[in-house]
Amino acid sequence: MDELKVFTGNAHPALAQAITEYLRIPLGKCEVFQFSNENTFVRILENVRQMDTFVIQPLSSPVNSNLVELLIMIDALKRASAGRITAVIPYYGYGRTDKKDQPRVPITAKLVADLLTVSGANRVLTVDLHAEQIQGFFNIPVDELTALNILANYFKGKTFDDVVIVASDIGATKRGRDMGAKLNAPLAIMEKRRLGNVDKTETLNVIGDVAGRVALTVDDEIDTAGSLVGVVSTLLEQGAREVYSCCTHPIFSGPAVERIEACQVKEVVVTDTVPVKDNKKIDKITVLPIAPLLGEAISRIHTGQSVGAMFE
Repeated sequence: MDELKVFTGNAHPALAQAITEYLRIPLGKCEVFQFSNENTFVRILENVRQMDTFVIQPLSSPVNSNLVELLIMIDALKRASAGRITAVIPYYGYGRTDKKDQPRVPITAKLVADLLTVSGANRVLTVDLHAEQIQGFFNIPVDELTALNILANYFKGKTFDDVVIVASDIGATKRGRDMGAKLNAPLAIMEKRRLGNVDKTETLNVIGDVAGRVALTVDDEIDTAGSLVGVVSTLLEQGAREVYSCCTHPIFSGPAVERIEACQVKEVVVTDTVPVKDNKKIDKITVLPIAPLLGEAISRIHTGQSVGAMFE
C-alpha cells in the first residue's frame, strides 16, 4: 500500500489512528488549525502526487468547523495533485435536511454534497446515512456502509429470549427489519411525530406486540435522547419486560446523557463514528469500534475490490 495515504482533520483523530493501525500504515502528516480570525488553515506535509488519498472527518460537533476543515483539506490535496481523493465521512451531518418538508427551506444535505464535489472529492465513504436517497445527491460514487452487523453481533452474545426489534419511527422500519432478520426476531414500529423545528417528538402508538418481551430499539442516531425517553416509556407502558437501545451515531447533544442515565433503558449500544467524550461514557452506554469496518472498506476501495461483498 505504498501509494495509499490517510489523513485526518480535528473531528476524530482517534478514529483515524485506529483505521491506520488496521491498515498497518502511518497516519498522513498535515497541519489543520484555525488562525485567530477563525480562518481555517491546512497544509499537507508530505508528497501525495498521484497517490490514493483518504480524509477521515465525521461532520460531528462543531459541525460547521469540521465541514469547512474537510472541504479545505480536499482542496489542498487536489492542488497537491493527489491521484484520487476519497472523503471518509463516518457521520454525514445535515443528513436530516434531505427534503423540502416546509415552505422556503433548504435541502442542506444536497448542498453539502455539492460542496464536497466542487472542492475536489472523487468519492465518498460513509456509514448509515439518515436517508438512503442522500446517495443520489452526489454525482460521484458513494459507498454507504452499515454498522448493523456490528450491533447485531453484540446482541447475539446476550442471552435474550423472546426479543422484539422496535423501529424507533416509521423511517427506521427498514433498519429495524434488517436487524430483526439478523437476530431472528419480529418487528414492531413506533409511531411518533416531530413537533415543529425544535428537538421534540411525541410518541403516539406502538404498531406490533411487545408485551412480555425484551424490546430492542433501533435507529441511525441518538441526538438529545428526547425521542429515546419517550419510546422507552411507551414500550414499558405497553408491557415490555426490558428495553435496550442501539444506534450507529452517538451524537449525544445537550441533555442526552443525563436523560439516558435517568430513564429506564437497560443499555444503549453505539459505535464510535463520532467521538464520545469521557464525561459521556456512563455505565449504560457501550461504545463499539467502527475502525475495522472503515479500514476494510478503505483497503477494498484502494485495491479495486468490491465493498458490497463485505456484507454478503
